[in-house]
Amino acid sequence: MPVKQKIGIVVSTKMNKTIVVKVENRYSHPIYSKIMIKTRKYLVHDDVETCNVGDQVLVQECRPLSKKKRWKLVKILSKTSLIS
Repeated sequence: MPVKQKIGIVVSTKMNKTIVVKVENRYSHPIYSKIMIKTRKYLVHDDVETCNVGDQVLVQECRPLSKKKRWKLVKILSKTSLIS
């Protein structure tokens, strides 16, 4: 069975070794043919804590690490430079 992978954007990094990733799924409505966007948030294990809010990341499904955390960080696709 192939391993599930998703691409998303980091929304929160407030927890220890855990990030929240938002994944958008675009699909066509079956009746109205309008493009719809469905958004899901996943808790992702980030062991090194290298991600920042706004980074685009690749995540992969793994064994359950806690009650809600079942994804791990594979790599960071693009970093965002936050100017404060």
